[in-house]
This record gives sequence, structure tokens and C-alpha cells, in this order.
Amino acid sequence: MLFPMIATATQNVNGVLRSFPTWPVYLIGALPPVWWFYLGVTGGLGVEPIREFEHLLGELALQMLVVVLAITPLRQFTGIALIKFRRALGLLSFYYITCHLLVWLVLDVGDLAKVWADIVKRPYITVGMAAFVLLIPVAATSNNYAIRKLGAPKWRRLHQLSYLAAILGAVHFVMLAKTWHAEPLLYLAVVCGLLAVRALPKWKRMRA
Repeated sequence: MLFPMIATATQNVNGVLRSFPTWPVYLIGALPPVWWFYLGVTGGLGVEPIREFEHLLGELALQMLVVVLAITPLRQFTGIALIKFRRALGLLSFYYITCHLLVWLVLDVGDLAKVWADIVKRPYITVGMAAFVLLIPVAATSNNYAIRKLGAPKWRRLHQLSYLAAILGAVHFVMLAKTWHAEPLLYLAVVCGLLAVRALPKWKRMRA
């Protein structure tokens, strides 16, 4: 009796998700950086508003990458399909990363010569910048035209760059902490765990 009830509940959830448009996801997702900027200007982000703004954006970007990575395992284990919203969530993660980078470039450093020196000399910045660069082609091809132009197999291979970018983003957070804090390590463990779960069916097929 339990399994039919779960199946019915899953079908109901998926029915609601199918009827829900994607544009509110973009609209609502665009608001946090704007709100945090307002808080920073009005004194709502503490004594170091730029650093706090930068940290909030970076962590939100990593959280959104985790959500995107979790969509396929969620469908595998529960049947709940969020595939419809994956593109929106992925583009929002790139938006947050871009805002994070701009805050660091413009408000934190403010000197292009020093920016390049920091990228070269500070490993955690090098890793974070590598994650951002890997996501540029992913974001640029997150549209139906790119899928038609590249073909689905090539498009899927290109978008696997987001897996490496997510790992690098988590490593960037760990390195940024400079000491072994639990939160950054948890993000890294979750990212690696989700990627392992995604890879498991392919590994089983190869072994078969």
C-alpha cells in the first residue's frame, strides 16, 4: 500500500512542476544579489560589507551548483523531475558566480594589475577563476540553438565541464577558509558524492 501512495504523490508533484513556468525561477533567482547590494549600501551587511557580499554570492553560487547536480539523482531515487528547471538554475549559478567575481574585481581589489597578480600568486583565486572560465562555454550554450548546432552528444559532453567547475568551486571554498572548517569540507563532500551517484549507472553499464 505504501509504494502506490508514494508513486501517486510523486506523480502529483511532477504534475505541479510541469504546470509551473520557468520564468518566476529566473525572476526570483535574480533578486538575492540586488537585495544584498542594498543591504551593503545601507549598512546591513556588518562591518565588512564588501567581504560579506562577496562571500554570500560565492556560497549561493556553490549551493545552486549543488542543486543542479542533485536534479538527476533526485529523479533516480524519488522520481521527482526537476529537469525542466535545470537550465534556469544552472544559468542562475553562473549569474551568482559572475556577480561574485565582479564584487571581487570592482569593489574588493579595484586594480586590474593587482587582479592579475592575485590570480597568478594566490592558488585559491586561481582555482576559483578556473571554475568560472569552465562555466563560460556552458552558460553560453545553455539554449536550444546551441543544442541544435552542436548536436546533443557534443552538447552533453561540453556541459560536463560543469562537473569539474563544481569541484573546483568547492575546492576554492575549502582553500579560502585556510583552516579545516566543516562547512567548506561538507560542500566538497556533497559535490563529490553527487557526482559519484551520477557516475554509478554508467560505471555499472561499463562493467556489465
